[in-house]
Amino acid sequence: MTTVSISDLKANLSRYIRKVRRGGEVQVLDRGTPVARLAPPAATGDGLRQTLIRTGLLRPGKGKAAAILDEAPIQLPASLSDALMEDRADRL
Repeated sequence: MTTVSISDLKANLSRYIRKVRRGGEVQVLDRGTPVARLAPPAATGDGLRQTLIRTGLLRPGKGKAAAILDEAPIQLPASLSDALMEDRADRL
């Protein structure tokens, strides 16, 4: 989320409106205190999906996801928790 002062918002309103139109949000500050937030109108259902696709935040899938659920789970040679602990060992 972008943060902007009221004076900067007034001077560059078109730029911030473009940002919101693309799906972003702008928080407006008055002397360092948040007083407003500009956000796109809430979309629901298929409208939200289409908005996310149009803005490039979502790529529609290809194929049937249900087929994945019919497959057996992947068998790994080690447990995920052991692999995670080994990866984080240098940070402890």
